[in-house]
Amino acid sequence: MRLALYTFFSVVLAATGSGCATLAAADPNALWHIVDGQCVMSMQSSGTPGFCTRVDLKAHYAILKDINGASQYLLIPTERVMGIESPQILADDAPPYWSEAWGARTYVQKAVRQDLGDEQLGLEINSPYRRSQSQLHIHIDCMRNDVIEKLARHRGNTPGKWHWDTIDGNRYRVMRVTSIEGADDPFRVVARELPKGTTMASQTILVTGAGASAASDGWLIVNSSLDLDDGSGSAEPLMDHACKVARKS
Repeated sequence: MRLALYTFFSVVLAATGSGCATLAAADPNALWHIVDGQCVMSMQSSGTPGFCTRVDLKAHYAILKDINGASQYLLIPTERVMGIESPQILADDAPPYWSEAWGARTYVQKAVRQDLGDEQLGLEINSPYRRSQSQLHIHIDCMRNDVIEKLARHRGNTPGKWHWDTIDGNRYRVMRVTSIEGADDPFRVVARELPKGTTMASQTILVTGAGASAASDGWLIVNSSLDLDDGSGSAEPLMDHACKVARKS
């Protein structure tokens, strides 16, 4: 059974050739099938994560290496959660997906065999209109050099206040926070003050370190919406799946 699953998903992934961005061509539930049908089952039966890099059943998430890029990983819930539009992410007992994804940035550093500053690493989620998969997944990878430089102006911002900026041709609002857990979970921060006329379904969120050490410098929450003039439903282009920043450091 395990060999059959491996063969099936190898064919699916090889046929698409560019990570979760094109998995929908085969199956919009492919990520969910991999995590639930293989990784979770493997962890429950043998204590190993199967295709996944990590499965934490108590924390309700898995980490999966995306085939797009040498260093990109995905955090995927081990329960059925559609995405940023799901009310589940704002429930009182919702798992801290963002802080868990931030902890998983170490896999990116291991992949590039280099320690990177926290401002060089990012997490991102797309709106349902700019994603291919019907299961929540947070991208974990390197940031673009020019975006790091652009966001540097926000490193000294007063925590908890939004500031508008144009990045890569799109309008984003940026907030520095000193935590990404509890009330400062990025889903909650964005949902509390949605731009007028927008919904969570139209949002994209990116999180990166405000400086080299998020523990002391804080994080930047970068948010845009498809419903805004010059807005975006995907902040993923602000990341670099080739991780050129590793070669520059």
